[in-house]
Amino acid sequence: MGALGTVVRNFYTIAGPGVMLLYPLYASIRAIESPSTLDDHQWLTYWVLYSFVELFELSCYNILAWFPIWPYMKLVFCIWLVLPMFNGAAFIYENYVRQYVKIVSYGSYKDSDQDKRKDLQMLSIDAKKSVERYIERYGPDAFEKVVKALQAEKEAWRH
Repeated sequence: MGALGTVVRNFYTIAGPGVMLLYPLYASIRAIESPSTLDDHQWLTYWVLYSFVELFELSCYNILAWFPIWPYMKLVFCIWLVLPMFNGAAFIYENYVRQYVKIVSYGSYKDSDQDKRKDLQMLSIDAKKSVERYIERYGPDAFEKVVKALQAEKEAWRH
């Protein structure tokens, strides 16, 4: 029981660097090397949010030292940010951070385009890549037709 107890007590020390640094580092390198820019957004957002968490921890260390559960809360939060099925980094950025940070627009977009971009950012990375491949293969007009058909189907179900 001694070795197992030690592993359980030090789980954060063992899993923390892998979850918070090694996997995101590996995924970031893969994102940089991939031709798609969609996964770049996820990992850039992750590193920004992780930096905020680290700054908060460094600033409030004396207070956080009184909470023995803090390292585990941080680990669970970073797992939520990292895992593609949750897409936590994009969720927090879109719903909280973006409201307080003025973002310079790269060109002029209509409001409907901004809504579409927000919807696209909430998709998983695999879904984003699938959409991107569909647009490359069939063009943006074909994608617009699919979106309109889905919206019409959604409206038909409401009535």
